[in-house]
Amino acid sequence: MTTPTTTQIDLPRIAMISTHGYVAATPPFGAADTGGQVAYVLELSRKLAQFGYAVDIWTRRFEQQEALEYVADNVQIIRVPCGSSEFIPKEYLHRETPEWVGNALSYIEDHGIVYEFINSHYWDAGVAGEQLASVLGVPHVHTPHSLGIWKLRQMEQDFPESQSSFEQKYNFSERIEHERSIYQSSSLVIATTPAQVDMLREDYAIPVERIAIIPPGYDDTRFYPVGEPMRDVIRARLGFSGTVILALGRLALNKGYDLLVRAFAVAAARVDDAVLYLAVGGTETTPQEERMLEELRVLANSLGIADRIHIAGFIPDEDLADYYRAADLFVLSSRYEPVGMTAIEAMACGTPTVVTMHGGLWQALTYGRHALFADPFDAEDLGITMLKPLRYTRLRARMSRMSASRTRELFTWTGIAQQFLSAVGQGISSMASLTDGEDDWAEPWGISG
Repeated sequence: MTTPTTTQIDLPRIAMISTHGYVAATPPFGAADTGGQVAYVLELSRKLAQFGYAVDIWTRRFEQQEALEYVADNVQIIRVPCGSSEFIPKEYLHRETPEWVGNALSYIEDHGIVYEFINSHYWDAGVAGEQLASVLGVPHVHTPHSLGIWKLRQMEQDFPESQSSFEQKYNFSERIEHERSIYQSSSLVIATTPAQVDMLREDYAIPVERIAIIPPGYDDTRFYPVGEPMRDVIRARLGFSGTVILALGRLALNKGYDLLVRAFAVAAARVDDAVLYLAVGGTETTPQEERMLEELRVLANSLGIADRIHIAGFIPDEDLADYYRAADLFVLSSRYEPVGMTAIEAMACGTPTVVTMHGGLWQALTYGRHALFADPFDAEDLGITMLKPLRYTRLRARMSRMSASRTRELFTWTGIAQQFLSAVGQGISSMASLTDGEDDWAEPWGISG
């Protein structure tokens, strides 16, 4: 199939902007600044196209990438350059925004593109979306994914000894300043959790009628439970034996893998055949990531559990669901995590899951039915919590069954896309009208009509 151009499809068009990282039809998850947000943008775009829209995913072009890339019917990636041809971290990419916006506007004008609205993702793309929307005269819908004030507070609390390095590494002052401008000027700000709603209202002074709460989604055609005979086949193929505790994701400090190793020591002392499988990082590791891996190995050695921890690399996307299914337990141990897509995917596969209380996902779940919650900063708390579904068969069976049901109820991309279009379609409306007081997912997240 040939790549469509922006003038071949006579459908209402949506511009998705996600400027940082390696945005691609098949993205290299785990690469720098390339993770859940990229998956979110791609999946939402595919589903919106199925609902009758043409979707252009705008991103930055660098490292000799192609200018256009086909994703799915009526979905394409448009890459425009700015700055150098090298990768630029998301914390500083906004400084190249004027050039990027100028190039994007030239492309839009040359191809006669008209958008219904712009949806930007994360604050660097929000800067671009704010400027594009102003020039084009179209609504700007912004999805923060995470909030600068929240991350800064979490890091100040968790790493008080390192505060002097925060500004240089994370550029919080510029980020928060731009966030305030983006949120104030946007037609709609899409939060993913009730905690984000509260912070947008209280710390960024955004009226509640300009906030919608919509979680990220998962692909229910890929992530679903299988029976025990099939699970046994999968475990044999992957070489899993014993009681396998799984964690996976980008290799980043906020993911809390060091906290999980400490908690695993608590569980391992009580479950003789327990092993921890850490699938962390991308297809290639940077020097900083290598240092983090070495720190995990040193920590495991110091705790006497190195022989029971398997540190693996990137799991190919086509194998991801089977790794969830093969595990006996999945743990989301993040120091802070707005939602946690890996936990949602694991639950959708029927894998008993423990999630961090330093995030938003636990607020949509019932303890002991859908998942268990724990504080990853308390190794005893997290470790003992991990033991529960491993020891108690009935608890494990109930969590497996009910977690898969809960994710289908709340988090499929079809439902997420419907909520998204409804919120945008209603424009500036009250939160009550966004939820109608009857949405299945409004109540568990503390939102009522």
